[in-house]
Amino acid sequence: MNIVYTTKVTASGGRDGHAESDDGLLNLDLSMPDKMGGAGKAATNPEQLFGAGYAACFENAVLHVAKQEGHEPSHTAVTAHVGLGLNDDGSFGLDVTLDVAIEGLDRATAEAVVKEADRLCPYSNAVRGNVPVKISVN
Repeated sequence: MNIVYTTKVTASGGRDGHAESDDGLLNLDLSMPDKMGGAGKAATNPEQLFGAGYAACFENAVLHVAKQEGHEPSHTAVTAHVGLGLNDDGSFGLDVTLDVAIEGLDRATAEAVVKEADRLCPYSNAVRGNVPVKISVN
């Protein structure tokens, strides 16, 4: 693989800690959700960060494929639902659903664009075979 971009983010303090990128653009506190036994303080968590990254990356892939195929959707958006759960072997795992909104394309075209976007998206490629991902086209 030809690496075209590398970033560095350091986290300390675990789920109740802090994360910061080497350029300082990402600089935030982390907090375990109260549903997981955390204090429920106003801070993000790894699942939200993963969801934001996956949603943004996948939407960019959708836009890229649409443009490459000569389509101009009037609006696109991707909502990532990221679940954290316990696997049968006691390890933790993720479960993802991506809701993809594409306006201005017929359903068959939108589904074809999303299928190709899933093939291209680095997040999809990173989790394929490891994380269950459901994709719906709205």
